[in-house]
Formats: sequence, structure tokens, C-alpha cells
Amino acid sequence: MAQPSDSRLEARLALVREHVRLENAHDLEGILETFGEAAAYEDRAWGDEYPGAEGIRSYYEQLLEASADLRIDIEKEHVSETAVVLEVVIRGTHTGRWRGLPSTARAFEFPLCAVYTFDDDDRLAGERIYYDRATVLKQMGVHREPVGFVGRAALLLNHPLTLAQALVRNAGLAAGRAWKQVFSSRRDSPDEDPRPYVG
Repeated sequence: MAQPSDSRLEARLALVREHVRLENAHDLEGILETFGEAAAYEDRAWGDEYPGAEGIRSYYEQLLEASADLRIDIEKEHVSETAVVLEVVIRGTHTGRWRGLPSTARAFEFPLCAVYTFDDDDRLAGERIYYDRATVLKQMGVHREPVGFVGRAALLLNHPLTLAQALVRNAGLAAGRAWKQVFSSRRDSPDEDPRPYVG
């Protein structure tokens, strides 16, 4: 396979920059025009894939509804023969429903890495994004780290079954370690005759 020329790589980077500009303008139709016919969108943080034009449209409709002031700021750009990778910061306010969560009116800001691949016509064949969803949910007020009083109380209230299962597993592990220690100490004891007693 021939390596793409410098001008072709520059055109791909220009397309990705235009794609981000359209995202910032909340121009849904413009965003969709940057994708090729057999494209797909992947949100790796949630394990979701949105294939084809309708899948991509549904992803962007919910994203743009979730944040009326969504903004993407490019921090770094990386161009290779097969992909363009952007390191960006996503900023905005949670003003609409997102993944079943009603608006919290909270601001969010988080880093994200996006990988763009291309079809034979140098349209977007795919966009794959990676980010820490716990950071986003924490900023929206629905996730707490299990440290400190509030975090531990939230963990206990939100996840009693998970904690009960953990307690059972830990009790089983502790019992297993105790039995292992008893048997290994008996085996290693020089004073104990391993032969059975016969009276």
C-alpha cells in the first residue's frame, strides 16, 4: 500500500480541524458531511459503537442536546499515515439529558483523545474517543470516590449488594488463608509424626 503524500495528509488534518469547528458550531448536518458513507463513531469510555449515518446522527443529537455550550479545544495534533489523533479538552455545561441523566446544570471539563481514520476518498471512516467517564460523572455530581465520609456513605447507599459480595469474598479469602497456614504449619512441624497412631 502506497504511503499517502504530504498534501493528502495535510488535507486529512484540515478535514479533522473542520470537523471540530463544526462540532463547536453545533452544526449537525455539517458534522455528518465530514463522514464517509460507511463510517462509524465509537465511544470507548462506554463501549458503544454508532455505525452508519443514522448511528452517528443519533450520537451527535444526544451529545448536542446534553450541552448547549459544548466546546472542544485542541491541545495537540498527531498525524500518521493511517490516522489523525487529537488531544483535546472538552468543556461545557450539562444542560440537557445525557445517557439517561437529566440536566444537572453543572460545568464539566475533561481531557479526551480522539482517533480519526479515513476512507479511500479521505472522508472520515471513523472517530474513536477515549476519556475517563468517572471524571465526567463526578463533575456532574453523580459519582464520588469511595474515600472520606461522604464518599463512603454514598458507596454504602448506592452499592449495598456490591459491598455485601465483597465482604463474602474477603471472608472466603481470609478463611482460605487461615486453612493454608494451619496445614502448612502442620506439614513443617518436625515434632509431629505423620504416621497414624495404632493402639
